[in-house]
Amino acid sequence: MDKQQLQLRRALDQRQLIRFSRRFDASGTHGYVRGFGAKFLLLALVADGQWFNGFECVRIKDVRNLRPDPYRAFAEAALRKRGERLPRKPRIAMGSIEEILLSANRAFPLVTIHQERVHPDICWIGRVLCFDRGQVAMLEITPGAKWESKPRWYRLSTITRVDFGGGYEEALHLVGGSPSDSVVIQAKRSSRRS
Repeated sequence: MDKQQLQLRRALDQRQLIRFSRRFDASGTHGYVRGFGAKFLLLALVADGQWFNGFECVRIKDVRNLRPDPYRAFAEAALRKRGERLPRKPRIAMGSIEEILLSANRAFPLVTIHQERVHPDICWIGRVLCFDRGQVAMLEITPGAKWESKPRWYRLSTITRVDFGGGYEEALHLVGGSPSDSVVIQAKRSSRRS
């Protein structure tokens, strides 16, 4: 284990609130490590307002300046006073980006992907349909909570972050629901490559 993996293991074992920056997000991220694999870290996010806001999987190679959160006492006091409890670790397989996407898709109604190297300020939210030739097909839900009729394909190698279980995803699902079976079947058919 390298130094960063040892820090992650300690943070996981001690349920330590951590903070780090990423090369795509200079403002920083903080939360609790809920798991990690060789390439990705699973974090229970703590929002700036000091409540839990879903989960985030980020590439470990993008993590910079990993450390215990210097404002841990404040954040933990606020979480306690709000009645917030550390969320259980979701059943997310951390072996590869494909495993993360599939298991998050099973455990949560919506999955968000980010390609921050290519599109730093854009994310895509929806349901994972299938994988083919190093790409993933997603049926997306719009910011107006309407389901698209056709899937879009994204290169797995360009996905830098995966989010799920957060307030925004929950709100979209609350209003837009799940796509109908007929839409999913049609989308899967149209996602087949020739």
